[in-house]
Amino acid sequence: MAETRLLIVVGMKREAAIVRGLDARVIVGGAGIVEAAGAASAIVSFGLCGGLDPALKAGDLVVGSGVIADGERFAADPAWAARLASALSGSRTGDFASGWAMAADARAKAALRRETGAAAVDMESHLVARTGLPFAVIRAVSDPADRSLPIAAQAGFGADGEADVGAVIAALLRRPHELPALTGVARDASAAFRSLARVAAALATVPGPE
Repeated sequence: MAETRLLIVVGMKREAAIVRGLDARVIVGGAGIVEAAGAASAIVSFGLCGGLDPALKAGDLVVGSGVIADGERFAADPAWAARLASALSGSRTGDFASGWAMAADARAKAALRRETGAAAVDMESHLVARTGLPFAVIRAVSDPADRSLPIAAQAGFGADGEADVGAVIAALLRRPHELPALTGVARDASAAFRSLARVAAALATVPGPE
């Protein structure tokens, strides 16, 4: 069997740092994904996600069975997904809803859950699914279904994948009442990043698509 040339797509530089040591090319965001996919034989969507299934807690790992984007469903490589789920004890399997828009509040997540039946939501997996390569999605829940992200937290998502701390502070100065909610977001994100370290180990040892 030919060696898998793996491409890993993330949304944040902090996520990229977790998998940077693997034998894979890592890109942040969608820029250059078409060109990078041309040199790959398999692709992974990796990082944080929002929970849509109310049973998911912060830090829970979700292995994608498929990706739903613009009303279309793309199936993940089933054997690869099964191997990854087996290697990640306690992980859940389900579809991801994915697109350009952020599902930032609990009502939006509930609506997306009703519409798609997906377990989780993110903003990169739709790009991965559309490459035509065998793909896997492995993400950790950073904001559960019942959590609405405060404006200050949303301000911290930089377009280049770097956390915009200055924007968070500026937003918090305008909305100081959001500090308790922002603290909760940070706590949940820390739990998710701890879980992602387990995923990196699995990607290094679990065989890719056959």
